[in-house]
Formats: sequence, C-alpha cells, structure tokens
Amino acid sequence: MIRSAPIPFPSSAPSLPDNQRLRLFSGSANTALAQEVARYLGIDLGPMVRKQFADGELYVQIQESIRGCDVYLIQPTCRPVNDHLVELLIMIDACRRASARQITAVVPYYGYARADRKTAGRESITAKLVANLMTEAGADRVLAMDLHSAQIQGYFDIPFDHVYGSPVIMDYLLSKSFSDLVVVSPDVGGVARARAFAKKLNDAPLAIIDKRRHAHNVAEVMNVIGDVAGKTAVLVDDMIDTAGTISEGAKLLRREGASKIYACATHAVFSPPAIERLSQPGLFEEVIVTNTIPLAPDQQFPQLTTLSVANLLGETIWRVHEESSVSIMFR
Repeated sequence: MIRSAPIPFPSSAPSLPDNQRLRLFSGSANTALAQEVARYLGIDLGPMVRKQFADGELYVQIQESIRGCDVYLIQPTCRPVNDHLVELLIMIDACRRASARQITAVVPYYGYARADRKTAGRESITAKLVANLMTEAGADRVLAMDLHSAQIQGYFDIPFDHVYGSPVIMDYLLSKSFSDLVVVSPDVGGVARARAFAKKLNDAPLAIIDKRRHAHNVAEVMNVIGDVAGKTAVLVDDMIDTAGTISEGAKLLRREGASKIYACATHAVFSPPAIERLSQPGLFEEVIVTNTIPLAPDQQFPQLTTLSVANLLGETIWRVHEESSVSIMFR
C-alpha cells in the first residue's frame, strides 16, 4: 500500500481553469503515479494511444489538440529500460510535431544514470547519450528526481530541474520521533547525500560504511566509520537495485551493535535477488522507498513501506508552469 505523504510546504496549485495551457500525459511506465500527479493538479491525463506492433515497434498518438500548449510527459525510464526510453522519445517527437509550445519530460527515475563517466577504456557514457536523445527528440526541459550523480544535469543543454524525494522520506522518519538516530551512508560516494539527510533530521550524527567493489552489482563491505552501537541506524541511498550493498551494510551495522536498522531510498529498482535480501527476518525494521518506480505484487514484502512523491512532482510541475521557484521547496 502506497502512503500519500503531505508535501512540506503550502500548495500553490488551485483548480486549473479550462483555458490553461498545461497538458499532462503519461507513458506506460508508471500510470498510477501520473494519475496521482494529475489529481494533485486538478486536471485529467490527456488521451493517448499506445500500441506495440508484432515486431516490437511502438506507436504513439496524442488524441487531443496540444497546439500552443505546455506539455508535461511523465515517464520513468525503469525496467524494461529500453522500451520505456524509446516510448518517451516517441512521445516527445509526437508532441513536437503537434506544435506544442513547450515539452517537458518528467522522468521520476532516470535510467542509465550510473553510466555517467568512463571507468575503463572503450566505454560509453550512456547517461550523456540519453540526454542527447531526449534533446534531439525535441524536449525543451527535463524534470528528474534524485539522479544517481548530480553532474548528469550538466549533460543537458536545455533547462533541467533536479528535485529530491528526501522531504517525503524525512517527514515520514520525523513522525516516528527517534531519539537515538544515526544516519549511515552505505558507501563513501553517498556521504554528501547522507550528510544533507542527517542535517535535516535534527542534525543527527553520521556514519559511513567503507566498501570495495570488485565487479558490477557485487560489493564487499569492509568496516563502519562512526558510532552506531545501541542506536537506530538509517541507511540512506538514492536507489536499491540488487540490495547487495545495503543488506551487507545492514549486517555490518548489526555486528557493530545497532539496535534497529531502517533502509531508505528514493528508487526501488529491486532487481533479483533484492526481495530475498531485504526481507530477511531480523535484518531491517523497515525498508522505505517511494513510488518513482512501480512495484509488482511479487515485489512486496512485510518490511516494505512505499511513500508517494506525486504531490511533490505535481507541485514542481505547477511551479515550472507558473515560472516560479522550484529550489525554494527544498530549503
């Protein structure tokens, strides 16, 4: 069950008059989230036909006039990544050819974000390639949530709004009134994210897990830097994929004496064997994620809590449409 979390700021989105230019469409990746965003904005999702031909080619047709409109296309590029990415590109192209005034790709989860630099010879920087594809297709602006690395914003030569799911998760954690909290980064690369998280959680102390990665999706945890004994540890990351890093980190925290362990991440990628790892009895008190990526029934487990970022995305879309500040939402 997805919990609709309140946004930590006053809403500025009243019911929209019929003559407004804002139009909202959803790809097939996460229609439930798009419908929630539409409800927050007080509008309906625009009608659209999507078909797949026998050879796998996709067909998209916008079924209302969008000439001169500001169009927002909601489509996380999650599994199957390539199908959802191509569908988004086709949607952008269809809107461009339908004479939309401005096209904003709303990408709650940005696929290929981990391929953001070359770590060996003859590799592709796929995060940059995806940015080029969206721009060439005709996107005028991109709105994404919790990029794996913030530098991806610089891969775009069009306006880019980077928003964070952390306010929704932090509000949920603050409602639990922890008195012995320590925020833990699962690796050195996530220290900045964990530090910002800890600061907003009443300046909670910070701990860091040192790990060495020898291959893709394989992590070896070495030691923990900081005091976690007898405390409630909150592991913070941008995504959980196979859950190898975060589950091994939790086991280390248990050995170091942590009394309770919570895992928090914006994006629930949950590639196998993530569910088996996260649902181990006695490991996590709770695994807290958001609904940027839809979860199937077989991906649910007792410790899982899913929070909705629909209000956050809806407020951001409204502010972009009204040309008001987005960054003030996260101060």
